[in-house]
Amino acid sequence: MAEIGRWNRALAAVLIGLALVAPFILYPVFLMEALCFALFACAFNLLIGYVGLLSFGHAAFFGSAAYVTAHTVKVWGLPPELGILAGAAAAALLGTVVGWLAIRRQGIYFAMITLALAQMVYFVALQARFTGGEDGIQAVPRGKLLGVVDLSDTLTMYYFVLAVFLIGFAVIVRTVHSPFGQIIKAIRENEPRAVSLGYDADRYKLLAFILSAGLSGLAGSLKSLVFQLASLTDVQWTMSGEVVLMTLVGGLGTVLGPVVGAFFLTGMQHYLAQLGSWVTVVQGIIFVFCVLVFRRGIVGVIASYFTARRKPHGISPAATERPAEARTAAAPGAP
Repeated sequence: MAEIGRWNRALAAVLIGLALVAPFILYPVFLMEALCFALFACAFNLLIGYVGLLSFGHAAFFGSAAYVTAHTVKVWGLPPELGILAGAAAAALLGTVVGWLAIRRQGIYFAMITLALAQMVYFVALQARFTGGEDGIQAVPRGKLLGVVDLSDTLTMYYFVLAVFLIGFAVIVRTVHSPFGQIIKAIRENEPRAVSLGYDADRYKLLAFILSAGLSGLAGSLKSLVFQLASLTDVQWTMSGEVVLMTLVGGLGTVLGPVVGAFFLTGMQHYLAQLGSWVTVVQGIIFVFCVLVFRRGIVGVIASYFTARRKPHGISPAATERPAEARTAAAPGAP
């Protein structure tokens, strides 16, 4: 375990180092967009990968936070940090309402409830005055962080987005490895057993839903400042579909999988845009290939490969992972 911890810390240091020098190599706006979607996908993965709840309406939290941040910064004149907090808080509040209604059902019924409620949010965004309708909220000022740091500079904005992403990512990792994270994983594996142990499954699922919604809103708030725009695309059902694909392609239930999936899909959208209408065909072929070849996602397959290499040679998985009954029978004094 200590060796695995050292490898994880070394990998984290390498990835952070690459992120620090990345804007000098790649287009910073592309990197900022990818980081926003990476945070969005990580928040979604917290719900589906560790609680087992498939939401088709996460675009509602992402887009509503984008609108709230854009409106408060542009119309009310709030500084960017307060605008982002307002957007994340609004998404968490919306997640409380949606989650309270949706967790009463499971499976496809849960997914359809979240989709239906998200479509209601979409039509509100389409009809409400403060959202700008089909035009959205444009020319959103980035402002000055804490009244000092000018975010209109692209490089400064990139490092701000990177810092917020790392904070959100750290919150997710800490949640997953906390006692709360162990409980929600137990609920995912066997909810009746978790309930029999005295845990209120609905309460834990609701808390996880609210946390996922709030972090999704944080990602949407960042995106509205990066592109200085909040539009209907942010709350459309296709946005919910995209975050599902990011999570599946990267690796469901893995920590880094959604990040890899977000960068993969965002990169395809940028670098395949020159293909015009053929881009959807190419994306479909790539998705089918990933599903057939990388059933556990890109990161899931890589992790499985290195896990298999770390096992001692000559020992089969069955020998190292005996069922509890076999261990009990082999114990001294067992009947």
